[in-house]
Amino acid sequence: MSPQASALTSARSATPSLRERLINDERDTPFLGLMVKTGAWAVLSTGVLFTAYRWWMTPIYLAVFIGYFFPPFTLMLHCTSHRPLFRKKYAWMNNIIPWVLGPFFAQTPGTYAAHHIGMHHPENNLWDDDSTTLPFQRDSAVDFGRYFGRFLVIGMLDLTRYLWRTRRHKLARRALVGEGLYWAVVVGLCFVNAPATLTLFVAPVVMGRFGMMAGNWAQHAFVDASSPDNAYRNSITCINVLYNERCFNDGYHIGHHLSARMHWTEMPHEFESNRARYGDERAIVFSGIDYFVIWAFLMAKSYRRLAKHVVPLGPATESEEKVIALMKERLRPVPRPVSA
Repeated sequence: MSPQASALTSARSATPSLRERLINDERDTPFLGLMVKTGAWAVLSTGVLFTAYRWWMTPIYLAVFIGYFFPPFTLMLHCTSHRPLFRKKYAWMNNIIPWVLGPFFAQTPGTYAAHHIGMHHPENNLWDDDSTTLPFQRDSAVDFGRYFGRFLVIGMLDLTRYLWRTRRHKLARRALVGEGLYWAVVVGLCFVNAPATLTLFVAPVVMGRFGMMAGNWAQHAFVDASSPDNAYRNSITCINVLYNERCFNDGYHIGHHLSARMHWTEMPHEFESNRARYGDERAIVFSGIDYFVIWAFLMAKSYRRLAKHVVPLGPATESEEKVIALMKERLRPVPRPVSA
């Protein structure tokens, strides 16, 4: 190779790619592909349903939506809410996921970040977190019904009231505008094609919010009443499960509450390098099942099935009987402190 050609090759290799110029962290490159995939699905499904709707399209669409698109999209939204995807120069593009794509994937604009970043993490599932699991018997289907029903009916009221009380006014306004605009558009679209609108924008929100609340219930089902603010004992972690591959290591929930801005690629290492600490803290870690299987086992009170998937990390988890005793202890309602 001539000196001129070598210099040209070096200059090209030193020039950042378009991807590198756009995003803050190259490890988040998978999000770009997922944005394209979900965007294409949104355009295609909207076009088909609004122009050629047939009743049998609804169950097919909802099955594909909830089984394939909703979990990874929601966890992409989760990750990019904590760590903005696009660089400051292109900051406007950070609105694409929550405001442009979100409405097609059961996320009313602005509300996810307001709830998750504005309330859930600051309050850490404690009493001022309006989605806290503490007051409930967390292996009770009746209690879960009460929990989900409240969230579905007045969850937005709870959220905005909390955000206003804690002076997070910008987040409150975004949530109110996003939720209001979403349902105003839905009402308008019902006059165009009601069945398609219900399929695309109403049923997914109900299903999506159920899924998120079932997930949050499982993530914070096992709480040590003596230390409910301890992330090792108010959260769980799931390892060796396909869910982590599809959903950006979301199963490592203890690590996420220990460090909310930890990058999703770093979470497995954090767990493996701190196994001894997890054992010392009597953390509950599951292997081979995800939050939704855990939720289902809790609703069925299938403690032995759950116990078979608990990773032995110390004396508290060295036998099935000890694991079951530990789980039952942590599933009980946590009394509200007098000062709370």
